Amino acid sequence: MLSQQHRAIITATVPILEQGGETLTRHFYQNLFRDHPEVLPYFNQAHQHSGEQQRALANGVLMYARHIDQLDALGDLVATIVNKHVALQIRAEHYPLVGASLLQAIREVLGAEVATDAVIDAWGAAYGQLADILAGEEGRIYAAQAAAPGGWSGARDFTVLSKVEESSEITSFLLAPVDGQAVLDFKPGQYIGVVVTVDGVPMRRQYSLSAASNGETYRISVKRERGGKVSNYFHDSVQAGDTVQLTPPSGNFVLLDSDKPLVLISGGVGITPALSMLTAALRGKRTVHFIHAARHHGVHAFRTQIDALASQHPQLKRFYCYAEHGDEGVAPDAVGLLGSELLASWLPATRDVDAYFLGPQPFMRAVKASLRELGVPEQQTHYEFFGPASALN
Repeated sequence: MLSQQHRAIITATVPILEQGGETLTRHFYQNLFRDHPEVLPYFNQAHQHSGEQQRALANGVLMYARHIDQLDALGDLVATIVNKHVALQIRAEHYPLVGASLLQAIREVLGAEVATDAVIDAWGAAYGQLADILAGEEGRIYAAQAAAPGGWSGARDFTVLSKVEESSEITSFLLAPVDGQAVLDFKPGQYIGVVVTVDGVPMRRQYSLSAASNGETYRISVKRERGGKVSNYFHDSVQAGDTVQLTPPSGNFVLLDSDKPLVLISGGVGITPALSMLTAALRGKRTVHFIHAARHHGVHAFRTQIDALASQHPQLKRFYCYAEHGDEGVAPDAVGLLGSELLASWLPATRDVDAYFLGPQPFMRAVKASLRELGVPEQQTHYEFFGPASALN
């Protein structure tokens, strides 16, 4: 039970977390992987090496400490964590391992003078509260996924029906269950968990579902990342007829019901969840402005498909911006970076729109600032990160 004294101690540690949170989380991960190597497959080591995961965890711990008396103020952070955990299949038995490593890191990094028994006791209680919240919500989702039509629990075998090159960097994989049974429906914008073994090492990743839900198949579209073990494995080794394992669809970055004009803004591989959102929106009469930014035509995936949809649906307006215009002979609507001026000319006349955007962090940071500058209501802008959740500030 988290007492008022515990809460006061947690609040008092906020300045320490503001100054040294990343040092603490870096040490935590070292302890966790050393003492419990069995959890390694659940973590993307590229995010570890870049420091992105440590920064994300430090931000999450800090936000939790700041709002220990008002957890509702955390907003979508808890839902985002829960959905990532569900895609990875984090279970209740993992939480004690993480808690022990975290408390050990607090003792070792802060030292005995700061990390007193009272501080450790307070953080132990705080972590226990958070673990109960997350594990409880995750357990409810696991149960719902298993009970739903086409649902399942854990990893399920899927066959690769086809492998299609969408651009010089992005390849799509169409997947159907080996058992021939139905698959769980998903909401436009959600992702699926993938479990593969690369060079004898089990690994888990999440990829956005890039085609509309049909109850029979899933499609993921994977960008080849430099040094990305799983993405390169898919591009180089996975072929039609191969088997991979999937965990059920998850994610809280989803298309919400609305009759407002819809604006979908994507950069690079951020186009993948936008595709399922676009397909769903076009089933009605909703006006859609589809804006995509790419480095150049060679890496622009799904242009032919989007152009075909625009020719079939008058309510769809599409705009392309390339950072550079090469010799491909296929011109974009603009060359350069996607900024406020371009967005202003491509948005609907009204600013009362629902805007969803996804792409590299610098791109998203710029889009978020531009939408705010152009008067799109903050509560009507929606985004999600590939990789660890971070603040877009």
